[in-house]
Amino acid sequence: MQRELRQRVQPLVRWEAGLAIVLGAIVLLGTQVSSAFLTQGNLFYLCISIGEVAIMTLPLTLIIVTGEIDLSVASILGLSSAMLGYLTSHGWSVWPSFAVVLALGAAAGLFNGFLVTRVGLPSLAVTIGTLTLYRGFAVVILGPNIISTFPSRFTSIGINAIGGTFLSWSVLFFLILAVAFGVVLHLTPFGRSLFAIGLNTEAALFAGIRVKRIKLWLYVLSGIVCAFAGILYTFRLSTAVQDNGLGLELNVVAIVLLGGVSIFGGRGSIVGVVLGVFVYAALQNVLFLTSFPQRAFGIVTGGLLLVSVLVPNAGAIARRVKELQRRRLRGRAALEAS
Repeated sequence: MQRELRQRVQPLVRWEAGLAIVLGAIVLLGTQVSSAFLTQGNLFYLCISIGEVAIMTLPLTLIIVTGEIDLSVASILGLSSAMLGYLTSHGWSVWPSFAVVLALGAAAGLFNGFLVTRVGLPSLAVTIGTLTLYRGFAVVILGPNIISTFPSRFTSIGINAIGGTFLSWSVLFFLILAVAFGVVLHLTPFGRSLFAIGLNTEAALFAGIRVKRIKLWLYVLSGIVCAFAGILYTFRLSTAVQDNGLGLELNVVAIVLLGGVSIFGGRGSIVGVVLGVFVYAALQNVLFLTSFPQRAFGIVTGGLLLVSVLVPNAGAIARRVKELQRRRLRGRAALEAS
């Protein structure tokens, strides 16, 4: 298994180097497109536009490394935002509301993990279902109401830079969490067990790894982190509405795959995901500066998804195609011989 892991790490390092080059090229293009690209104001706008999405990529990275998926991340963000708005509008103070919202996120993740690990349902099907389910709960909680009665000391987090820098608070939280997730994934036995699960689940079971328990807790962690992102998202907009974060799940998945995490599991790095975040944000920012129509941003996201799946796995896909062709030829030869 160690040999197989090394074989997967080497192309990942090359992918990360490629992302760094692409990021440099986008920055260079941005400076040519607009003199405002590297200004403090524009860089701050770039940060606040990607902060909450970036935070949600971190737990999803761990889940995909194990060979699973979570498409309900943005719906948990929206549900958390709705609950925060509901509680504060009904007289709750902010800190107890935070605790309830984070617990709600943990419960949503636990429900996902239970269906995947204990009931044995495919994670893709489960999280497509809960994507709609949690969004429906947000509608029930808030209805058509728009809540904007949040204390200014909290809403200022989303609209003010840190000190004299261009960094937003959400990006600062992302970078801190990225370091923590990176240490866990790459420098601990727990992280190595995640790669082992993604590489070969049966072998991981025989090695004594508690596969179901680990996956369950990963979904709980994802729910908590997405709820935290929902709190930041709400304060940035100073508004809680039923459709907060609608459609962001595709952006999250696109960034994780762009960062070199294999959709088949067993390969990925936090460094690659961090680079993917900034490549994605810089590209969107350059398109915005060129007056690229925002309604067409979905084309960019879809294109990045396809590239992120096809390019890193081109060799594996080619081998599978050749194997299918060989089987067909053998089948034809057997039929002709009979």
